Amino acid sequence: MNIFKKSVFFVILLITFISGCMHPRLELSEEKRHFVRYGETLYFIAWRYGINPQDLIAWNKISDKELIYPGQILKLSSPKNIRSTESLSPPTQKKTKIAKKRVIQSDAKWRPPTNGNVIKKFKKKSSTSSGILFDGILGQAVTASSDGEVVYAGNGLSGFGQLVIVKHNDVFLSAYGYNEAIQVNSGDFVKQGQQIATMGLGPTKSPQLYFEIRQSGDPIDPMKVIPSI
Repeated sequence: MNIFKKSVFFVILLITFISGCMHPRLELSEEKRHFVRYGETLYFIAWRYGINPQDLIAWNKISDKELIYPGQILKLSSPKNIRSTESLSPPTQKKTKIAKKRVIQSDAKWRPPTNGNVIKKFKKKSSTSSGILFDGILGQAVTASSDGEVVYAGNGLSGFGQLVIVKHNDVFLSAYGYNEAIQVNSGDFVKQGQQIATMGLGPTKSPQLYFEIRQSGDPIDPMKVIPSI
């Protein structure tokens, strides 16, 4: 009986010791990371988490021309020894708010991505969406708002249906969601007004297009960039 009690005590002591060793490891692994899945692109991941793509490139020491691959783990925050691209800018640039000037003086020329009325306007502090909604007719044309390269085309993100993301330059991305069908592939270069998809059904089961513009990872109001909307 004494041998049994000693064995039980030893097992409890061993479990306690192992648990104590494992607990600190869980606390040390709090850095935000993303496990790359098939079909995802660097710009799609940056868009998904609201990160400046150039920061994501710097944090993971990769080139924007280099392909990421399924199974790769990307850091979603700046390592202690690497500052973000924004923090590397001279203080004078921060004070003059260069980002806002880029919106007005951007080389990109914008146009509405589809025919229809804006039924939901941009809200900067919205926790559910960062763009605007157009109404329309099921299957109507969705076009590129400006020249650029398609950096994502698929349905890998829940809540946006068939999604297209276009990179216009190192500063601007545009996104087109709730599509019925996509007519472009990642890597395609598109011209302004070129059809990239057809309008599908939004969350209310009515024809809608979700449209978003991001500058250096931050959503901006498309209606301020495209006065004709």
